[in-house]
Amino acid sequence: MGRINYERHRRQIERLYEDKCTIYRYEKVTDPETEETTLKPVAVYADQPCRISQKALGTNNQTEAQNDIRYETKLFIAPELEIKQGDMIEAVKGRITAMGWKAIGPARKYEAGEPFLYPSHQEVSIQRKEWA
Repeated sequence: MGRINYERHRRQIERLYEDKCTIYRYEKVTDPETEETTLKPVAVYADQPCRISQKALGTNNQTEAQNDIRYETKLFIAPELEIKQGDMIEAVKGRITAMGWKAIGPARKYEAGEPFLYPSHQEVSIQRKEWA
């Protein structure tokens, strides 16, 4: 049985990264004028290539009057980025064209769940959420 070539595997996965995201984390920020310290979202990684994947989950609590559809949304991104549970993620669906990267949808905000690391990538369960 041969060894897995993780570099080649990673290159293949990253060919699917047509989206971009910025990862924010709450950090203590001191206002220089008032010297007041507050927690504010600070970008720790900006415009990172990624892939947002969404699939509908089956549910058994549907009725004739209500048809709830639940989704599982995942972020696929480079494994060396340190993403923590609770980080805020602003993601934009995109498409690679001959002219470069082009956004194809509005920015959406998510909150990160616990990352699951692989040698070639990481998967992060994300929940759609607005944040201040």
